[in-house]
Amino acid sequence: MAFSKLLLSPLLLSFLILHLVHAQQEPLVHSQTQVSLQQQIDCNGACAARCRLASRQHLCHRACGTCCRRCNCVPPGTSGGQEVCPCYANQTTHGGRRKCP
Repeated sequence: MAFSKLLLSPLLLSFLILHLVHAQQEPLVHSQTQVSLQQQIDCNGACAARCRLASRQHLCHRACGTCCRRCNCVPPGTSGGQEVCPCYANQTTHGGRRKCP
């Protein structure tokens, strides 16, 4: 009986330590994921580059800014490149036309 108590005590202690170590590692992984999800691009800078050749600058910046905030992505260049940002490319107006410049 004494031998089983001596064997059981270290076993329970090691399970407790293992559980505590595992519990401390989970919040670390979760907080790293939260930080990566919160990283936003500079929509003003990206839309300024995207709309620099537009004939209607204010309209282009407004539409691009809305799309950028929703999708966190702006295609490179002044036009085209929609395949780089599918969310950006799929935004439409109420009339069914593409919203994002």
